[in-house]
Amino acid sequence: MNRPTQDDTERADTPLRRTLTTPLLYFFILGDVLGAGVYVLVGQVAAESGGAVWVPLVVALGLSLLTASSYAELATKYPRAGGASHYTTLAYGPFAGFFAGFCMLAAGIVSVAALARGFGGDYLSVFVTLPVALIAVLFLGVLALLNARGISESTRANVVATVVEVGGLVLVIGLGVWVVLRGDGDMSRLTQLGTAEHSPAAAVLSGSVLAFYSFVGFETSVNVAEETRNPGRSYPRALFGALATAGVVYALVGAAASSAVRTSSLVQSSGPLLTVVEVAGGVPTRLFSVIALIAVANGALLTGIMSSRLAYGMARDGLLPRFLTRVLPGRRTPWAAIATTTLLSLLLAVTGDVAALTSTLVLLLLVVFFLVNTAVLRLRGDTVRHDHFTTPKVVALLGAASCVLLATQIEGAVWSRGLIVLAVGVLLAWGAARRHRG
Repeated sequence: MNRPTQDDTERADTPLRRTLTTPLLYFFILGDVLGAGVYVLVGQVAAESGGAVWVPLVVALGLSLLTASSYAELATKYPRAGGASHYTTLAYGPFAGFFAGFCMLAAGIVSVAALARGFGGDYLSVFVTLPVALIAVLFLGVLALLNARGISESTRANVVATVVEVGGLVLVIGLGVWVVLRGDGDMSRLTQLGTAEHSPAAAVLSGSVLAFYSFVGFETSVNVAEETRNPGRSYPRALFGALATAGVVYALVGAAASSAVRTSSLVQSSGPLLTVVEVAGGVPTRLFSVIALIAVANGALLTGIMSSRLAYGMARDGLLPRFLTRVLPGRRTPWAAIATTTLLSLLLAVTGDVAALTSTLVLLLLVVFFLVNTAVLRLRGDTVRHDHFTTPKVVALLGAASCVLLATQIEGAVWSRGLIVLAVGVLLAWGAARRHRG
């Protein structure tokens, strides 16, 4: 009798191809975390915290690791596309599952639309001027084709883009050190914590809320756990390794920028890292336009992968139309989910102003993170036949508490918009739950 091959086993437990190795998954997560936002993050955090930009960045890393630990348990315990939606369905039923999935899906679709418009904005205009709508159509079309070609091909493209992104940030760190060594910097700014509006403690909290935004992205990786080889072993290593790498890079970038450039200049600049390049000299500023474009494209690709896999997983759980579970026969990628999420992102990108919605992304994700942290505890009694990562109970509780704490720091205007989106999600979830029971 012939023994089943690894590929036969993989086909038995999932229709998706298991091709992601630990290094590919590591770069997937790192590329999603080190997105385009880092190029404007430093100035925003400096406005809230003062010159000691690295402090809220380190605090934000700690807060991110709390929720990441819950994701590590659930992703290795239930390695299926659908992510948070699947976990909350198991813990609380189809209503909560659809609601969590809706929040994630809405955030992902709007994020891709915003990145598509961002790709056709100021950075691209350095080289060519074309209508933003046309750029969005071409941009999203290419990303959809790459996504449909296969998760392995997409993540290999991500490896290249991530290396470029990290290389640009390492360049900023080196330039900051050079400015200090030649005597034009000021290391004392690294201990200046607090502003005229915020005491040191309030500055850390306020700055950490902004810095937390920069670590958002790790949660998308759970939607490709089903396409990962040996997820119980690979996923925790890739997740914690990528977050630790991002945290170190962010802290060093913040320290380099703050020591090389006056805090007031960082606050006033919409491109604070470009300001570091200009102060240091010797590096063409157009180089950073290229790096930023790569960062935007990479973030959109990874978020598009997440959105399509999430839609696929929700459809398989009966929370979205079954049409979205269709996969390409040869490539075994969810083409229907890819096409649908891409079209929705394209609609937002070419017909609407997504700026108002992008500010609600973190609020939506905090809702999801709270559900995930509590789902870990509710599902603790559920046993599976394979080994998986287990997070300490206190870590999950602290993760849920951190979501509540950060949500209290969200501005009222963002809450006003976010509550509308959440209300729509509740109504759709109610309808989905009724259909599911039927």
